[in-house]
Formats: sequence, structure tokens, C-alpha cells
Amino acid sequence: MKEKTAHQIAHVLIEALPYIQKFKGKTVVIKFGGNAMVDDALKHSFARDIVLMKLVGINPIVVHGGGPQIGDLLKRLGKTSEFIDGMRVTDSETMDVVEMVLGGLVNKEIVNMINMQGGKAVGLTGKDGNFIHARKINMTKAGATLDDAPEIIDLGHVGEVSSIDPAVVEMLGNSDFIPVIAPIGVGKDGHSYNINADLVAGKVAEVLKAEKLMLLTNIPGIMDKQGNLLTGLTLTDIDNLIADGTISGGMIPKTRCGTDALKGGVNSVHIIDGRVDHAVLLELFTDQGVGTLLLRR
Repeated sequence: MKEKTAHQIAHVLIEALPYIQKFKGKTVVIKFGGNAMVDDALKHSFARDIVLMKLVGINPIVVHGGGPQIGDLLKRLGKTSEFIDGMRVTDSETMDVVEMVLGGLVNKEIVNMINMQGGKAVGLTGKDGNFIHARKINMTKAGATLDDAPEIIDLGHVGEVSSIDPAVVEMLGNSDFIPVIAPIGVGKDGHSYNINADLVAGKVAEVLKAEKLMLLTNIPGIMDKQGNLLTGLTLTDIDNLIADGTISGGMIPKTRCGTDALKGGVNSVHIIDGRVDHAVLLELFTDQGVGTLLLRR
């Protein structure tokens, strides 16, 4: 090994040491999605990151999405995907596909990848241990006048988190196992509900009082109007950036998910670029990081 290379490796290890010491025994919830879920190299580097976190004493909990995979299977089955304000209309037949893809295909692929890297992952949906309780979402149609009764749009089996019983996740996370969670909840009616994975990750992090919530995206993080990466943002900063239009579109619900987690007791939230190889480790164990850090103050 060349001397320069050896010094570089030693520097990386020394830089990581205080972070490993700081986060040992702490829970970190990671929402896995975007390009990181469809690029083979990124998938395997993510799995290695999760295994390394567990080996150094951190308790990682993975929550994953799977929208593109659901859409692909529906298309192969000849069923058209319909979206309203970014949410998939989910009738009973579509919900069967959602459960098949999220709770089966995608979940077990992630579990297998982590296990192949030497970890001990266990796949769950919110129906396992009855730990994600959901309620149905109904939307109100926009454009109605004050004299009109609001028109309710039925999205089918689309839900939000009403409560979480963390017992099964805590049991796994506090042992040698790594929970991998598909964002499917169960309602009081016994029906399954498809829930946004960011929201599930945020609520799981809140209930567990996680040290960190990490949301993988397909962009570098939150950008200013000139395209520069912003980091070290507080709750007040976020409100101001939404108000002036800097944060807009699909980044608003993701950012709100992060701010809700902070208000719920999570110490910090990271919106990071999942297209970067080993993004999770770079954000956790280096001084610079690879995304936007959100803090209460």
C-alpha cells in the first residue's frame, strides 16, 4: 500500500471515530427509496452501510418505498395507475398488488441484500405485530365555492398513520436483528392501507425517539434558488423557505415529514442524496456529509 493511500485511509477512520462513539447504542431510521432502490451498485452499497452501522453498535431501522415497482407490475397486469395530487388511487385489486410488491418482492429483496452482507435483517409490514395502525385518507376536491358542499374523493386503500405500537420493532432493533419495514398499515376495519413511506419512517422515528431520521432522495438535498445546497436548517428556516417558494412541490411533504419528526423528539433529520455511493455512511461518519441537515434550533 502506498504511503499516501495509507494516510488517507487512516484519516477516514480517525474522522469516523467520534461519530461512532457518539451514536453507539442510538437508533437511526432510514427511509430507503429513489434511485438507490433501482441501481444494483447503490443497493448493495446501501446494504453494506446498514450492516456496518449495526456492527459498530448503532441500531438501524429501514423503511422502504416501492412506487415504481408497483407501477411496473400493475402495467404488466394491464391495470392503469391513477394518481391524484401524487397519491395512487388504490382499489382492492391494486391493494393486493401493493401488498405483493411492498410486503413481498421489494421487502424480501432488501432483507436478502442485507443478509448477504453479513447482517441479520427481518422483513415486516405494519400488519406484523399489528404495529402500524392506519386510518383511511379522503381528499376534498379543490375548486368548490363556499356555497358548495365539499366533494370527497375516495382514494381507496390509501391511509395515514394513526398510531404505532413499537414493541416488535424495539425487540428486533435491540437485538442482533435489523428491521426492514414495508409501509403498509391496518385499519380498525381490518383492511390494509398503503401509506407514504416517508410518513411511516417519520412516525417510527418519533415513537422510538430516534437519534436521526435519514430520508434518501434523488437530489442533493434542499437547494436555494441559485441551486446551492442548504444545510444546518432550523424549523424557522424551513417555514421561511416554504413561504418564499424555495421549497416547493414534492419537497414540501418530505420536508414537513422531517420537521414533524423533529417536533416529535427526533434529534436530527437528514435529507440526503441516495444517488451517492455509501451516502448513509458519508452522512453519519464524516464532517461534511452529503445532504441537508435539519435541526430544531
